[in-house]
Formats: sequence, structure tokens, C-alpha cells
Amino acid sequence: MKMNHVGLMVGDMDKAVEFYTKALGLRVVMGNTKVQEERKTAIGRMCVAVFGEGFKGFNIAHLVTTDGIGVEMFEMVDRQERHEVDFTRLGIFHFCLQTDDFEGAIARTVQYGGKVRMDIMRYHPEDDSKLAQMVYLEDPFGNLFELYSHSYEETYATDYE
Repeated sequence: MKMNHVGLMVGDMDKAVEFYTKALGLRVVMGNTKVQEERKTAIGRMCVAVFGEGFKGFNIAHLVTTDGIGVEMFEMVDRQERHEVDFTRLGIFHFCLQTDDFEGAIARTVQYGGKVRMDIMRYHPEDDSKLAQMVYLEDPFGNLFELYSHSYEETYATDYE
């Protein structure tokens, strides 16, 4: 199994595309596109099945990370207010990106309207040979994401050098 993409709800598509491209370095694959409720196309039928009758349309954009993982963003016509993270709710509550420019990505996150949710933490702080760092951040719409300095395996493996 491979990871293909994650889907995010955003409140302003132009701001979201700017944030994810300029702050985090993702690349646009398909720019801001309007989707209306209809049943003539496969995409139209899929949207009705997922969002229900009367969803009133949305904007969609597709971005991609440097390793090919997609980030699909939705801006619904009937926007919801920015959500607060509900840690009692089951389901996905964040995604994680990895970068070689850890400090720069954090600074750009804030510059483009995101938030830093915690101090930078080092995994295995007792072992100076393992320098994996992480931090939780938030995009301008309240979506949580984690930032890693090292790969998932390097971060959690007990025997990597």
C-alpha cells in the first residue's frame, strides 16, 4: 500500500494554494477549479454521492509534495467556520510533512498565516546521534499538520544510525 493523497477543507482556496505552495513548497497540479452539482459526468455523480444532494458546489485544487503525495483541497460554497480541533472525535486529526529546511518551513508557516502549536521537540533527546525533530503546526484554516526533519522510519526506529 502506498499513500496517494490527503483531502483538506479550506476556507479560501486562493489563500490555501498560496500557503501550501509558498510556505511549504508544494506544487500545483490542477489549480482552483469550480465544481457544480450535476449528474452528467462521473465526477458529478461522485460528488453527489459524497457530499449529498444540494451541496451547492465547491472549488477544488490539487497540489503535490516533492515525493508525489497529493494534497486535494476543497472550498465549499457554504463555508463552515474555522473548526476547533476536537480530540474526542475519532478519525484523522493531522497529516505530516518532512523537510530538509525545518526552521525555514516553520517561519514560512507563520509568515503565510499559519500557527506554531508547540515548541520544537527532539525524539530521542538522550542520544545526540539521533537528531530527529518534530513540531505541530496549523494552516490558516485550522488544519493540524506535523513537520518532521527526518523520515518516519528514522524518527521511530530504535536501531537506526
